[in-house]
This record gives sequence, C-alpha cells and structure tokens, in this order.
Amino acid sequence: MSNLEELMDALRGEGGCPWDRAQTHESLKPHLIEEAYEVLEALEEENDPLLQEELGDLLLQVLFHSTIAKEQGRFQLKDVMQGLGEKIVFRHPHVFKDRTADSEGEASASWEDQKRKEKNITSTTESMKRIPKHLPALMRADKIQGKARQVGFDWEDPKEVILKVQEELGELLEAHEEGNRKKIQEEGGDLLFSVVNLLRFFDVEPEGALNRTTDKFIRRFDSVEQDAEKGGKPMKYMDLKDLEKLWQQAKRKKG
Repeated sequence: MSNLEELMDALRGEGGCPWDRAQTHESLKPHLIEEAYEVLEALEEENDPLLQEELGDLLLQVLFHSTIAKEQGRFQLKDVMQGLGEKIVFRHPHVFKDRTADSEGEASASWEDQKRKEKNITSTTESMKRIPKHLPALMRADKIQGKARQVGFDWEDPKEVILKVQEELGELLEAHEEGNRKKIQEEGGDLLFSVVNLLRFFDVEPEGALNRTTDKFIRRFDSVEQDAEKGGKPMKYMDLKDLEKLWQQAKRKKG
C-alpha cells in the first residue's frame, strides 16, 4: 500500500499527470460507480484475471479519494485502513470478544446491532434513511424491506405477497384507464416494490434477476435481428406477427 501511495503522490504532484492532478472528489464519482459495476461483471463472468484487474481499478479509486483528502489535510489512507480495522473488530464481537453467533442469521443480527450502536441509530426508520439513495432502485427497495423484516414488519406467507402484487397491478391498470399520469407513476412504483418483496420471499436478488433477464432479451433480440437479415427483410420492414414468429424461434434456441 505504501508503494501505491507513493505512485499516487507522484501522479498528483508537480510534474505528474495533468489528468490525475485535475481530479476532484466530485469528478471521480462516475468512475467509482463504474469501477464497482465492472467488479460485479467480472464476478458474474467468474473471470479471475478480470476480477483481479477490476479490484485493482476499484482500489485505485480508494487511493484517489484518500490522496485528495490528504492534500486537503483531512485524513489519509492509513486513517481509512485503521478505521476499517477497528470497524471489523467492533462489528464482530462474536469473533473477537465474548459474544457468540452459531448461525449466519445470528452473525448478521449481531453485525446490525453493533452497527446501530456505532452510528447511534435509534430507530429502524433512521437506518432505512441511511441506505444510499444512489443505489439502484431495486437494490434499495430490497434493503429497506429487509430492515422492516428485522423488526417483524413483514408478510408471513408468500401467497399474501402474490395477492399484493395482483392488487397493485389492478390499481396500475385502473390508473391507466383514468389516464392519470401521476397516479400511473405512483401505482407503477407500488407494483415494482411489491415484486421486489415477492422475490425477496423467494430468496432472489431482484437487481441481479432483472439484469439477467435484460441480458437474455438482448441475446434473443440479436437472434431475431440476424434471422430477419438472413431472410432478406430487416426488422423495421416486418410486421409484428412475423417478428413474433422469429422471437418464439429465438426463445427455442439455447440461452
């Protein structure tokens, strides 16, 4: 880490890289988000060389922000690392102190209890508000529902959640019939929130599920587009009936 700090200091110092010297916390925000998502993609692909590279790129963002803070006399990388070490110990009393946790659930509950103490969180609502709004909407909804579940505010049977999804779909269709744009947006949000709830009951992570479905759509659309071109008639000149035939054909193909 010391070598990396020295490299970053050289990049940011006199005679360093003009681009690196120009960066600020604000300008680096998009890069931090992009690098985090590239790590997730490497994990999805189970590509170890790529994962190693992307973790390095993500670490570079930590170095960047720490170096900028050091230049401003606020904190530096060693403070970040020391704080992380202290947090790990504090949030694992079942490992480093006299508490016990015999299951994943107990360990998670212990972590959350220590986190509330550390941040002086006095209510579940406050803990919900601390979940970053910059998270993808499905992920944020899933986390907030998990917070509610921790205090018993949750459905008992997935059948109840299915009924709720059906109810919200009905209300969305009613809003559409009324032509009320504001209500359509509200009811659409309620429907999505309910679907997230249902997937949580089925132990399915909604963000990943939607991303996989989107990737599947792209693969099938590519197949339709290629088959249309092979048939001598591009998609934009085909009617919906013929496109549906190609779509069903794409669905029958692997993937």
